[in-house]
Amino acid sequence: MTKKTNVPLTTIAIFIATFMTAIEGTIVSTAMPTIIGNLHGVELMNWVFSIFLLTSAMATPIYGKFSDRNGRKPVFIFGLIIFVVGSCLCGLSTNMMQLIIFRAIQGIGAGAIQPITFTVIADIYPFEKRAKVLGFNGSAWGVASVIAPLLGGFIVEKLSWHWIFFINLPVGLLTLLMISLYYRENRQVNKTSIDWLGSFWLLVLLLALMLVFQLISQSAQPLLISGLILTATISSWLFYRQEKKATDPIIALKLLKNKTFVSQNLVALLVSGFVMGFEVYMPTWAQAILGFLPTSAGFVVTPSSLMWIVGSFIAGKLILKYTPQHILSGALLWLLIAAFVMATNGIATPFGWFLFWAAFMGLSFGVIITTTTVTIQSVVAKNEVGVATSLNTLARTLGQTLLVSIYGIVMNRALLQGTKTHADVTMAQLNRLIDPLKARTLPKQQLPTLRSILYQGLHWIYVVAAIVIILALLINLWDQYHTRHQAKQLVDKVD
Repeated sequence: MTKKTNVPLTTIAIFIATFMTAIEGTIVSTAMPTIIGNLHGVELMNWVFSIFLLTSAMATPIYGKFSDRNGRKPVFIFGLIIFVVGSCLCGLSTNMMQLIIFRAIQGIGAGAIQPITFTVIADIYPFEKRAKVLGFNGSAWGVASVIAPLLGGFIVEKLSWHWIFFINLPVGLLTLLMISLYYRENRQVNKTSIDWLGSFWLLVLLLALMLVFQLISQSAQPLLISGLILTATISSWLFYRQEKKATDPIIALKLLKNKTFVSQNLVALLVSGFVMGFEVYMPTWAQAILGFLPTSAGFVVTPSSLMWIVGSFIAGKLILKYTPQHILSGALLWLLIAAFVMATNGIATPFGWFLFWAAFMGLSFGVIITTTTVTIQSVVAKNEVGVATSLNTLARTLGQTLLVSIYGIVMNRALLQGTKTHADVTMAQLNRLIDPLKARTLPKQQLPTLRSILYQGLHWIYVVAAIVIILALLINLWDQYHTRHQAKQLVDKVD
């Protein structure tokens, strides 16, 4: 007799995998000031996050297609193994360049975990239960947000930052064992030829595109950036031409003709970029501006993660009553209020104020991301759920990569301007300021000036983030108008 999937235990395994990626991201953000202080190079800070996102984004659509062709289980297991190996290598890093390289490997594995977990949920749960399960799965982020600052702060202060990566080993192995034992698939392997050429051009396109984002933030040579833009343009054309003639394309171009599918992904892209501005730079604000230690500063993002869970459950109820466009309109307006508050906070803003608005934003994040995920899964054919979900994850990763790059440009220019304006301030001092343990060694009379320079960079980051939410709101309003117009045309035809 064919064994069936143990749905409860498979769901728990998915929860653990999500928890692993969630706690890893939060701990790295919490430990980053200490890592910079130890390995040096605040100018390379963005690469530790960006290289992970870059390789993850490159791998995601490939994993999505292979999961539709060959099953979720083998792809998920492969991704887990790569992620755990990459994590261990990160823990062995002795300099910033090694850490960046090993984060790239870790990202290749992570490219399978998030989209496949969402896809498995879509496979084993009906539409009316899916948002609730996504909410439960999202609670892993809430649990991680409580545990990660405590665990990360303890590791950084009592042991070594290297150990923040080693914790993925036991968690990853447990997930691997549970998926192997309890998740069963009755899926026939697709024997049509694999679209290797399309995969290649897609990888070239994504690599060139995201390197452009990163190199712009690092003020690289214009000639190199122009070459990458040309590479991205040519590879996008070659990818489009290949997908039109491929028997089983890596990405079905017809998905891009669905306006709701495209708009939902664009909203997810922009909101995910906004999330990065909050989660990456707010711990830096708490540590460098307010002077909190890593253990305490990491809690600045905790209310957001906890309320994200609540937002996911609310989305599950709203989806059954309202259109996705109406739900997103309300959630984006809610988030826009918080974005303006973040953009106008003063340098003396107290820690408790950030906690309140973090909860406010988390509610919006939960509604928006859950709604976009469930919607894109519901507007495609069943045999395209894997690739559609991976494209949604890709859009979110691209948004994170693009916005982290833009934030990096804003931050670096603010710091450089500050060092030019104040002759007695150096980049080395700003590096030390970001690490609260080393900030104590700076001359007290210089601290106000250093904090003012860093504050200017953080302030402008959140101004950019507010503009991002305005763009997301406009895209959603466009989709709402288009959907309403389309429905009116159908009514007119019937009449």
